Amino acid sequence: MKYVIMFILGACIGSFLCCEARRMHLKEIGSKKKLGLRSVCLDCKHKLKWYENIPILSWLFLKGKCKKCGKKIGNLEIFSEISTGIIMALLATTIDVETADALGWAAFITLILLTSALVFLALYDGAHGELPTKVLIVSVVFAVLYVTFESLQSKMVPMEFTLSALLLGGIYLFLYLVSKGKWVGDGDWILAGIIGLALGKPFLALVALFLSNFSACIVMWPYVHKSKNHKIYFGPFLVFAFVVVLVAAPFITI
Repeated sequence: MKYVIMFILGACIGSFLCCEARRMHLKEIGSKKKLGLRSVCLDCKHKLKWYENIPILSWLFLKGKCKKCGKKIGNLEIFSEISTGIIMALLATTIDVETADALGWAAFITLILLTSALVFLALYDGAHGELPTKVLIVSVVFAVLYVTFESLQSKMVPMEFTLSALLLGGIYLFLYLVSKGKWVGDGDWILAGIIGLALGKPFLALVALFLSNFSACIVMWPYVHKSKNHKIYFGPFLVFAFVVVLVAAPFITI
């Protein structure tokens, strides 16, 4: 039951994050298309009814189109809802609801907040090729809180968290400086540092480094093969690697 609840929660979070990402981008570019508090169609300004705004189900029922004007809603919405639902269900494996104490619940709730911020960054970077500074700062705060609760609960050495952050963030910073921003973006090293900090172990940071780059090569190869000038945004792949490594951490040994 906890996995079902977390999937539903994740789908709702994914829907919200996708909408907020669009709001932020429209504001950044100074677009005349404004999104108010209620969800609307960007083409005809139709205000969505509650039954048109149910994560996943509404998109499927409406066949990915606006009920009023028939314009396509887009695939990012359904992707963010399903993927965030799966991510939150996976995070449920990191806590035992029957034995968790106050620190355990504090760490878990903070992890949900951190992961939500990271998913927002992944969605924004994947769609627009940017990592908003404000959300990066929020992610740093959540990561520090999560690490604090985790270290108090498991009595882990804070130095390990620091080394993990410096290792993963440092590698991406080195790539950024050497390539002068051609290989990775100026926010990627900050995102990598956040992920390294949250993973808490240098070895897990290296696994995340390998997985993020490997998955980027597999997914982006067809696009790069067609055009060598095609840019690869690493944000989504770093977040993907973070979730996989975090969930698989108990089974990963040196």
